[in-house]
Amino acid sequence: MPVQHAARQPPRKDDVYEFSPRVQDLQQRLAAFMEAHIYPNEQRYYREAEELGPWKVAPVLDELKPLARAAGLWNLFLPASEHGAGLSNFDYAPLCEIMGRSHLAPEVFNCSAPDTGNMEVLARYATPEHQERWLKPLLAGEIRSCFAMTEPAVASSDATNIESSIVRDGDHYVINGHKWYTTNATDPRCKICIFMGKSDPDNADRHKQQSMVLVPMDTPGVKVLRSIPVFGFYGVPDRASEVIFENVRVPVSHMLLGEGRGFEIAQGRLGPGRIHHCMRLIGLAERMLERMCKRSLTRTAFGKTLAQQGVTLERIAQSRILIDQARLLTLNAAHRMDTVGNKAAKAEIAMIKVAAPQMACQVIDWVIQAHGGGGTNNDLGIAAAYATARLLRLADGPDEVHCAQIGKLELAKYR
Repeated sequence: MPVQHAARQPPRKDDVYEFSPRVQDLQQRLAAFMEAHIYPNEQRYYREAEELGPWKVAPVLDELKPLARAAGLWNLFLPASEHGAGLSNFDYAPLCEIMGRSHLAPEVFNCSAPDTGNMEVLARYATPEHQERWLKPLLAGEIRSCFAMTEPAVASSDATNIESSIVRDGDHYVINGHKWYTTNATDPRCKICIFMGKSDPDNADRHKQQSMVLVPMDTPGVKVLRSIPVFGFYGVPDRASEVIFENVRVPVSHMLLGEGRGFEIAQGRLGPGRIHHCMRLIGLAERMLERMCKRSLTRTAFGKTLAQQGVTLERIAQSRILIDQARLLTLNAAHRMDTVGNKAAKAEIAMIKVAAPQMACQVIDWVIQAHGGGGTNNDLGIAAAYATARLLRLADGPDEVHCAQIGKLELAKYR
C-alpha cells in the first residue's frame, strides 16, 4: 500500500551541526529521488525478493540503478574523489540517513554493505590489476562482493578465534574454512570475496595471526551452501550465506597489504562501516516513527484515537528523544573520525554502535505495538525494519564487545 514519506529537512542555520551547501543540495536531491522512485517501488521490491529468492536479482534494482547514476547520486560513500564523491564521514552521514529509510535504497545508489567496505579495502590495498578486475566493476555496480569472516564453530565476536587457514604453498595460498553470515554470497553477481583467515596461527601476537586475501567466487573449492534466513527473511535485509572453502588456491599476489595484517585492515574497514550502519538505522527509525504518528492519529480504541492515549504520547516522545540522541552521537563520531582519525575516535565509534541499534530496536518495537498484529507482518516494512535493527546489535561486533571497550577506555582515564 503506497504511503507518502517526506524526508527530514536539511538542518536549519541554528542547528548544532550545519552541513555544507553541497551536502544540503545532495540531501534535497536524494529526498526527491526517494519520493519519485524508491518509496513507490518498495512493495514490488519486497515481493520480488520473496518470490525470486536470495539466489536471484530483483529486476527493480536493475531498473533503478541507472536512474540513480544518471542523477549523480552514485558512490557517495567513498571519501577518495578519484573513485567517489569525495565526501567526508561527516558529509556522508546525513545522506546515509536518507538512504537508510528504505531497504531498497542503499543498493540503488551503490552504497550498500558489504560492497562499500570492500571497495574501500580494494581502493587502499589492492594491486592496480585487481582494482581493474574487481574495483572498477564494483564502482560501476556491475558486480557485487562478499566478506568472509564470521564462523559457525567459534565465538566470532572475538575475531582472534577464527580457525580458517591461509597456508603458503609456493606461488599460491591454500585456503580452508567454514564461514557463515557471509553477506551477498548467494547473489549471482557476487564475483569476489575478501576472506579472513589465519596465516600465522602460532604468532605470539594474536592480532598478527590473521590475513586477508582476495578469493574469486568461481575458484574451485568455493561452495555456497545455503542462504541463511534473518528472522525469517531471505535476502532482505541481508543475503546472509553459509560458505565452505575447501583447498581453495589463489596466487600469492591476492594477499592484501601483507601477511599478518588482517586485523589492521579489519579495523580500518569497520570504522566507516559502523558509521554507515548507524546513520541508516537513524533514517529507518525516523521513518518508523512517522508510521507510528500517522497510525496513532487515524486509529481509535476505547473511544479515543491512539494519539490521545497517554502511553502512545509517551512512546512518541521517547522515540524522538532517542533518535535525536543517536543522531547527535553519530555525527560527533563522524566528526571525530574526520578530524583525529578512526583509531583516536574508537570510543565514539563503539558508543554509536551500541546506541543506534538499541535505539532502533526500541523505537520499532513501539511501532509494532501501535500497529497491533499488522506490525508483525511486512505490509509496511515494519517487521523487516525490526529484523535489520536487531541484526545490527550483532553485526560488526556485538554490543557486549563495544561496551567492554568503552568501559576499559573510560577506566583508563583514572589509572
